[in-house]
Amino acid sequence: MSSLSHATVADAMHEGVVYCEPDATLMDVARTMASNRVHCIAVHATAAGRPDEPRVWGIISDLDLVRAGIQTDGDRPAETISHTPVISVRPTLPLAQAGEAMLTHNVSHVVVIDPDAGRPVGILSTLDIARTLARSA
Repeated sequence: MSSLSHATVADAMHEGVVYCEPDATLMDVARTMASNRVHCIAVHATAAGRPDEPRVWGIISDLDLVRAGIQTDGDRPAETISHTPVISVRPTLPLAQAGEAMLTHNVSHVVVIDPDAGRPVGILSTLDIARTLARSA
């Protein structure tokens, strides 16, 4: 039985989501990641009629940022380097299933969505899963 079998996404995730605008430049995204000390930024779009409720449109990992930085200059907009569609999970999902979803979709970060509110509440990364594994050893 996996050491992740009793843990849930809520046990491992980082609460809160750092956002950027779709037209933010590569340099803006890099600054935001560095200043917030995160490895992932959510690109948001405002839902029609709900400007105060951004929805996650895409996600940019630190590796995406490095790849784009090598391939282009810093003026490239976030929307052109973000992963879409966004893979999302709920906080109550068993951590092993979240890990399987990451492997299936070849991503290192997923957005955690509160099913009641329908809004992002956090990010789960492969490093978060590794920390959980390390604690259970």
